[in-house]
Amino acid sequence: MRLIVPLRGVIQGRGGLLVGSLIPCCLFYFLQLYLKRRRSPPDPPPRTNLFSRGNSIGRVRVSSRAVDVAKPTDSPYYIGLERVKADPYDRMSNRDGIIQLGLAESSLCFDLLQSWMSENLMESMMMQSDEGGFDISSIAMYKPFEGLLELRVAFADFMSRIMGGNVSFDPSNMVITAGGTPAIEVLAFCLADHGNAFLIPSPYYPGFDRDIKFRTGVELIPVHCRSSDNFTVTVSALEQALNQARKRGSRVSGILFSNPSNPVGNILSRETLHDILRFAQEKNIHVISDEIFAGSVYGDKEFVSMAEIAGSGEFDKSRVHIIYGLSKDLSIPGFRAGVIYSFHEDVVSAAKKLMRFSSVPVPVQRILISLLSDTRFIEEYMAAHRQRIREKHIRFVEGLKQLGIPCAESDGGLYCWVDMRSLLTSYSEKGELELFEKLLSVAKINATPGTACYCIEPGWFRCCFTALADEDIPVIMERIRQLAESSRS
Repeated sequence: MRLIVPLRGVIQGRGGLLVGSLIPCCLFYFLQLYLKRRRSPPDPPPRTNLFSRGNSIGRVRVSSRAVDVAKPTDSPYYIGLERVKADPYDRMSNRDGIIQLGLAESSLCFDLLQSWMSENLMESMMMQSDEGGFDISSIAMYKPFEGLLELRVAFADFMSRIMGGNVSFDPSNMVITAGGTPAIEVLAFCLADHGNAFLIPSPYYPGFDRDIKFRTGVELIPVHCRSSDNFTVTVSALEQALNQARKRGSRVSGILFSNPSNPVGNILSRETLHDILRFAQEKNIHVISDEIFAGSVYGDKEFVSMAEIAGSGEFDKSRVHIIYGLSKDLSIPGFRAGVIYSFHEDVVSAAKKLMRFSSVPVPVQRILISLLSDTRFIEEYMAAHRQRIREKHIRFVEGLKQLGIPCAESDGGLYCWVDMRSLLTSYSEKGELELFEKLLSVAKINATPGTACYCIEPGWFRCCFTALADEDIPVIMERIRQLAESSRS
């Protein structure tokens, strides 16, 4: 604060110079003190950051990759899943909640899994030491990122069993992954460069967009299939899609498909698999066969693995790659156990190194070794699994049939492909999305619309039924009936 000192001698009088100077000065200083106390204190000076240079411009940036991934999704598939999380149906506590038909998971054989786990879990997790006790090092120390050899051997035997015993799998061609999602991403990384593409028959599983595109930058080109062929891919459709992609300047590195199909549930015949592999060999591209539902076949059609076709000696099998996992056939998605099986040694070598980012925890591997090696349990479980899917499928499809709603022919998977075209207000993508919203908001049912699966025919929905209790099916049918009646009125 700047003080102003008055000139001495302004006031003159008998007191002389001393008194004339002192009194005004005292009065002035008292006035300054009074004003200082009444004046609000000045703002403290800003604290300086010793590590900053210059002024801050805004929020610190993240990579453009992270920005793209962080954006809210516009896929109806994920929108439906999020809506269920906010208001899940519960038979006892929330009967007006949204019933989940959008997630392919199964609880049909939890009784068998519960029994096995309660008897074998702890013993299978840790090996015995030479002294007879549990050896903590068997689960606590670093192990090969590509999976324990014992697990790869057990997986090879299990996959051969559920695929009819007509094909054998070599554990040295196998890499264990933390579920099917890392398996498909790692294969995309190994088989295609950023900006390259895979042909994929549509309708296809909506999660492939996320699983493949997020980090690898590989594009997916739908090969449109139609209801007149029960949505089965043909070589002519592949040829047309490949030619159009090349005209646009896209480099196609391979063909990706699910067998049994997801979302339709049909099974590719041996002849169709031969045609696909012959086409890939002619075009010198890869083939990725997602066979994660191979053990969830409940119809009369034979399931044939692409590994069997590749091993026939007719083709260059180094272009063939298989995806498998235990989330569907053994109903344990929480264990995060998948497989890459490839006949190409460079793919296997690269995948092993990449597994340091998504390896399966060793305690989980130990449990799975015991589980998959228990031949008696596996045979009992798989027989019950197929039978219970078949029974649930019959109940669900029959309930829809009574409402006048048909389903596509299917023989595998944990879902059915439902034809709801009769409920559309307009035969268009807009009409389908309006029905999707009505199912969510009015009927309180989450079913995945065909739009999310890149189906070009509006009105088809994927409905997963293997996590439903029998008493829930009449509830679903009643909700759909009421929605149908309100739509027609």
